[in-house]
Amino acid sequence: MVSSSSSTDWNPIRVVLGLGFWVQGFRCFPWMAVNFFLKDALNVDPSTLQLLQSSANLPMVGKPFYGIISDAVYISGQHRIPYIVFGAFLQAISWIAISIIPQSSLSIFCISMYLLLSNLGASIAEVANDAIVAEIGKQLTTSSKKPQSSSGELQSFVWIASSAGGVLGNLLGGVAIARFSPQAMFLFFGFIVALQFFITLAVRESSLNLPKSSSSVGIRKQLSQLSLALKKPDIAYSIAWFAASYAIIPTLTGTMFFYQTQYLKVDSSLLGISKVFGQAAMLLWSVIYNRYLKTIPARKLIAAIQATMAVFMISDVLFVKGFYRSAGVPDALYVIIFSGLLEVLFFFKILPFNVLIAQLCPPGCEGSLMALVASAIALAFIVSGYLGVALASYVGVTGDDFSGLPRALLIQAVCTLLPIYWWSYISDDDKYKTRKKSE
Repeated sequence: MVSSSSSTDWNPIRVVLGLGFWVQGFRCFPWMAVNFFLKDALNVDPSTLQLLQSSANLPMVGKPFYGIISDAVYISGQHRIPYIVFGAFLQAISWIAISIIPQSSLSIFCISMYLLLSNLGASIAEVANDAIVAEIGKQLTTSSKKPQSSSGELQSFVWIASSAGGVLGNLLGGVAIARFSPQAMFLFFGFIVALQFFITLAVRESSLNLPKSSSSVGIRKQLSQLSLALKKPDIAYSIAWFAASYAIIPTLTGTMFFYQTQYLKVDSSLLGISKVFGQAAMLLWSVIYNRYLKTIPARKLIAAIQATMAVFMISDVLFVKGFYRSAGVPDALYVIIFSGLLEVLFFFKILPFNVLIAQLCPPGCEGSLMALVASAIALAFIVSGYLGVALASYVGVTGDDFSGLPRALLIQAVCTLLPIYWWSYISDDDKYKTRKKSE
């Protein structure tokens, strides 16, 4: 039975989740510096940059394993907080190490290893944070007369925290990259995650009022529970469609970064403002979703977002061809508004999908199932990044020749529309809610 939580009971939860998701959003701050460091200091080309960006996310694919461990293995009677602490520790030592190593000694291989270690720490912390959200969301779902509202409110809270971190990180990053060295930015973020490490270390998991479960659950039983969850068509088909909807799109982030900075000569501060605009849009999206859209079936909402992404990609084709420039719209204005918005549109559908999966998730495997979702998304983005490199090579785009970019963007838009034809694989949450009421 779930006990009612007072505002005091919620304080530790808001500290842990608010700080955790804020740091998760603020990670864009050092990563902006990584892009410029690779381009200017190590002189990599667009394809190499995108390969490094995608490959650095490989630790994210292991999230189901981290989730199973956190569900099954307790440390000093706790199975969430210790993993957040360990994840923050790995990130802190990684970024601080990159910042203090002389620039002349930082090879592509060296920085890649530290970025992999940092993302390993980030993925472990994110798994534990997502599991807490799923567990508390399920408590609210079972105890509230308005389950969807309660669950959606919690998801919106952490979404807002992440978006706020992203807004500040991009705003500061765009300004700092022009005034400080990338390694100074790495050191600053290292101190931020070190602060998260010490704050989270001081929180006892018992103060979060998480559901009580046996600490002797064991990894084999946890794998069995996850396997049973994945045998449910509503869960398996929804996750498969969602991952495929990302993987099928060849992303061109490295190419667009070079196009904007090398060809258009867009200032780094404007790129920062563009990302701030995108993060502000994500923040607004969480508010709009929580107030007006959470009653809309997730299937319809996700499909609508997918179609909107394709429209923005076609707009990018017109932009690269100079249509907006000839119409009097400055390149910088388009980059700030439309490019910033398109970048975050990829993440808009994650919020309603996470709410849907939290509703479908059976008790006892919240951490492992939510981690599997995050892993599937991470793997999809890696595949998408590799496909983007292949597409750029196919159309002949290089760091100096962008003549094939419009064709690449048009192919990207067509690939974005394809998953809509199989949108029926997404679980119909209206039928799920009707079924739950009848049980």
